[in-house]
Amino acid sequence: MSATGKPLTKRGEATRRKLLEAAEEVFADLGYHEASIVKITERAGIGLGTFYLYFDSKQQIFEELVVDLNRRVRHSMAEAMAGSANRIDAERAGFEGFFRFTAAHPALYRVVREAEFVSPEMLRLHYTRIVEGYEAGLRAAQSDGDVDAALDPEVTAWALMGAGELIGMRYLLWERDGEGRPPAEIGDDVIDSMMRFIRNALTATNGKGRTHD
Repeated sequence: MSATGKPLTKRGEATRRKLLEAAEEVFADLGYHEASIVKITERAGIGLGTFYLYFDSKQQIFEELVVDLNRRVRHSMAEAMAGSANRIDAERAGFEGFFRFTAAHPALYRVVREAEFVSPEMLRLHYTRIVEGYEAGLRAAQSDGDVDAALDPEVTAWALMGAGELIGMRYLLWERDGEGRPPAEIGDDVIDSMMRFIRNALTATNGKGRTHD
């Protein structure tokens, strides 16, 4: 949709996408307060006046960027999880999808953290939308016997999301090679260790303890 609420043409959608991509880079590089509409339009190679055909303000494009990043990261996770044989396999695939997206779009972390101060409701929206899908998947897995039925699916969803976010921060955002470059992906050894922890946390118990180690 345009700033006037009218549907966009194909060309208009391409222009709006270019502005969002430029905003992702500018907000990631400079932060919200140092970013400006002029810097965004310059990065996009689009005239300043054109910006207002699509967005009313810097805050609006920031909020729509949060929604856009959220939609894309959830799509990356869902696409990765499709066809998994069970919930544990789906968890691994989902985390791998999240890490791939984060490696390609490190702006996700900075934009979401800036939302805490710029637009708290968008911060809550971002996390809530991810948790809703997580929770639904866990409930279904409990019905199938893949996940311990005694676990609260909402609490578990928040815990898993927190684990994935912090591991991504540590091993993608903070990690650097000898030339100061970030890694393109998280190593299998990190994901293997993470999944051992998650498998033990999610697997249903029996009288002798966990059914899987």
